[in-house]
Amino acid sequence: MVVFTMVGDVPNKVQNSKHIFSPDNHTKGYQDLDGLRPSQFCNSKLSRSREPTSTETPAIPQHRHLQLRIASTSMDVVDSPEEHETLTSDLQALSFSTDDPLTNQFGSLNDLCYELSSLQDLASRGSWRSIIDKVARARKLSLLSKPHEHLTYLSYNVLALIKLRRCADASAELDSLEDDLDSRHYKYQSYPQQYPNRSGSMVPFVLRWLHAELPSKLGKREETLDRLYMLLDFVRTKLSGKESNKSTVSTELWRKREGFVTNSIISHHLTHKEFNVCLSLIKDLINRCDDANNANPVLLSKLGHVQMQYGDLEGAKATFDVIEGLVKEGNGEVELRNLVSRNKALMYLVGKDYVSAVREYEQCIEQDSSDVVAINNKALCLMYLRDLSDSIKVLESALERIPTLALDETIVVNLCSMYELAYVNHSDIKRTLSNWIARVAPDDFDSSCTRI
Repeated sequence: MVVFTMVGDVPNKVQNSKHIFSPDNHTKGYQDLDGLRPSQFCNSKLSRSREPTSTETPAIPQHRHLQLRIASTSMDVVDSPEEHETLTSDLQALSFSTDDPLTNQFGSLNDLCYELSSLQDLASRGSWRSIIDKVARARKLSLLSKPHEHLTYLSYNVLALIKLRRCADASAELDSLEDDLDSRHYKYQSYPQQYPNRSGSMVPFVLRWLHAELPSKLGKREETLDRLYMLLDFVRTKLSGKESNKSTVSTELWRKREGFVTNSIISHHLTHKEFNVCLSLIKDLINRCDDANNANPVLLSKLGHVQMQYGDLEGAKATFDVIEGLVKEGNGEVELRNLVSRNKALMYLVGKDYVSAVREYEQCIEQDSSDVVAINNKALCLMYLRDLSDSIKVLESALERIPTLALDETIVVNLCSMYELAYVNHSDIKRTLSNWIARVAPDDFDSSCTRI
């Protein structure tokens, strides 16, 4: 997930970005230059008048030791308009989707692989340690009878190890594979007795993607980029074949995979501020996925956010105007209307018009009370307006009301930063928050974000 990290006051140009491996997303995947799993900026009405309180700090920009993160929408790892999908659900759809549901032989996930539905449920709940235990038990008791089941369980095991930041163990797990992923050992036709009349690769797509992403977790960025570009070429070759065969269902699946891998590559380049490469990749994806009568607002929004990051504010505004026109023409759904509002708020925020930004974010929250990015950024705008009391209430309320979505390291970091500005006894308050997080957070939550 990509986040904007602001130090002190909000600069005219976004200063920094970071790619975070998350499931979601829970990540929510892609979830769009989002700093949160489901993602995007927010706003509040500020219609009430208020008196200055003792908890407010008159000069927020002076606290430059605090990193206050502002999330924006448009650069998720998963290219999907559903902002609140988790990374694991996206990977499941990309990896285990079958052909036409009217003709395929699998009625459920468990028909695809031994107790696959249980693994997916654990992943959706962030129970990564339980997944590792389940995989170990299945291997010890020899419960996996077919070659593709071993690959599927290995995929979940690697994902769980990465989520728990055990990347060296994840690498060792991948190294246990005897050959490269395109070896004949991983073809259905190599096992005719177990897979009669089946051919092709049995390697889950998620395993290919994890194989590409893992080196970056071990400090080998260039190796990850090489593997991701090779994976993108692999996907496009498959996509070309499906399109020539006019296989509608398969074509749509491989097109989603193309967007998934492309966004992964963009995230890595964005981390190192290689904006020209990002623009080229996004424009190429737009040309491949869209036509003149069916432009994709989410992809265009990603383009606008990259334009903002390298300072092309006029270009970004023009892109956002195009998105607004598309959404109005199509009587867009709530997600797309919020996308437009968040884009407007981002323009206001960069111009330091925090009151207008809050108004746009508040509109997002009224339309979708679970818009976590809007909630987060509304709180930050209130803080920049020197209303620490209300900014703290916004984030605390979100954690209490929608903990599954709002419990994200970015929100917790911001909330703890506000505690440090507002209260003398902030250590006790943060310790109480940390104890609550320990009871409800998924296994991969980084508790160090409370800075106790």
